[in-house]
Amino acid sequence: MERERSFFEYLRDFSENISPLDFVLVYDNIGKFFEGAFVTLQLTFLALFIGGLLAIPMAIARAYKKPVLNQIIWGYTYAFRGTPLLVQTYLFYFGLGQFEAVRNSFLWSPILSDPWWCVLIAFTLNTAAYTTEFLRGAIETTPRGEIEAAKACGMSPSTRMRIVELPSAFRRALPAYSNEVIFTLHGSVIASTVTLQDLLGVGRWLNGRYYLAYEGFITAMLFYMAIVFLISQAFRFAERRYLGHLRPRETKKFEKNPVPI
Repeated sequence: MERERSFFEYLRDFSENISPLDFVLVYDNIGKFFEGAFVTLQLTFLALFIGGLLAIPMAIARAYKKPVLNQIIWGYTYAFRGTPLLVQTYLFYFGLGQFEAVRNSFLWSPILSDPWWCVLIAFTLNTAAYTTEFLRGAIETTPRGEIEAAKACGMSPSTRMRIVELPSAFRRALPAYSNEVIFTLHGSVIASTVTLQDLLGVGRWLNGRYYLAYEGFITAMLFYMAIVFLISQAFRFAERRYLGHLRPRETKKFEKNPVPI
């Protein structure tokens, strides 16, 4: 026990006084980083899921140039794509509370006064705007041959959209959507500015509590890198599975046999 205790004392002394990174302190607080990672992933994937559901009908309306709806949706996507996510989050968290009608509404106490809900709403509307536009582009560029084949089979427009155009658009939008997922994950650091303890918030808490310069930020960075690696691998697998038929294939070379005379 003496040897074991002296080893851990030496390790802690090395971490605090010699190592440029106090890894023992990080290890002692690693549970908080996992809690922050859970908050980050919860906000990110809930926003992506709800935003994706909202984006599908809006993308269809944009792709088919539905009267009135097309202009309204264009204005919405332009507003959310043309302004920073930080500004949008602040407007929901700080701005809505300035209106007495909002404070007196039934939504104020359970939702709009809670920073978690304000961040989720801002993230959802932001990612829905981006997803609408690149999904619209994927629908509009559906190969004409697929559409003509569906028409030849006697499919109605709604059946054709459900069975042919949307699945084809989803497959071709996978590379763009992988970037959107990563961008939304990176944008989730904004949650720490409105009192939520996400990954970055835990890193800032660790640095502030122990008067550190970068230990908390480096640990948060490593967590983000690990999450992005897993997301990239998942999308790479999905692209190989669903886009494999679109990759160019090598042609086999055959030796020319002399033609007998």
